[in-house]
Amino acid sequence: MKHLRILSVFLIVAVMALSFVACNATPDVGDEGGSVGGSQTPSGNNTQNTPSGGNTQTQSGGGSQTPSGNEGENQTPNGGDTSRILVVYFSCTNTTKGRAEALQAKLGADIYRITPAVPYTNADLNYNTDCRANREQNDSSARPAISGGVEDMSQYDVIYIGYPIWWGQAPKIIYTFLESYDFAGKTLIPFCTSGGSGMGTSGNNLHSSAPNAIWKSGRRVSSNSDIDALVNMK
Repeated sequence: MKHLRILSVFLIVAVMALSFVACNATPDVGDEGGSVGGSQTPSGNNTQNTPSGGNTQTQSGGGSQTPSGNEGENQTPNGGDTSRILVVYFSCTNTTKGRAEALQAKLGADIYRITPAVPYTNADLNYNTDCRANREQNDSSARPAISGGVEDMSQYDVIYIGYPIWWGQAPKIIYTFLESYDFAGKTLIPFCTSGGSGMGTSGNNLHSSAPNAIWKSGRRVSSNSDIDALVNMK
């Protein structure tokens, strides 16, 4: 009986000892799991070591983690297109002016009006006479002078060039403009207005005045759909 009591006491002491050891030896599972949702960064995802703009994503829930999609914050609209665009136009009756301004608004571009050093009068545009416009169009060497100019053409990557059709071609002052700057590597897109005739060869004939540019076909502009088509050419 005495031995039984001693054995019972021994068993009780042994059970208590084992319980004490077990409690102090259990891993801090709760703390490890909590670090994902706390202010700590999970092991292997230290954001301080992630290169700027990197696509590596940390686990969700971390206070210092970078949310998915942040790599696109510095991108510009329109698929990341950072091209600087200029709309240039020559207009005597303001028809081309209206189309150029509509194009500028669509593109969010800068705009520049070609201003002749000697303005064209109504008599200069009387095509039924031997007027100034007719004489210039019939003279392959004519280059009417321009008043002023674009301050820094080098900043632009895409230049739209608008003009009215004079006897099937661009006015000679457009040639003056093209021969006044270096357009090497720049994209040039011509567009025109007219009473009914199309663009014809007017755009192609301008290529020789800026031979190192990247020329697009361009088009006659008479409606909003034509403006949209020009926007898509850039």
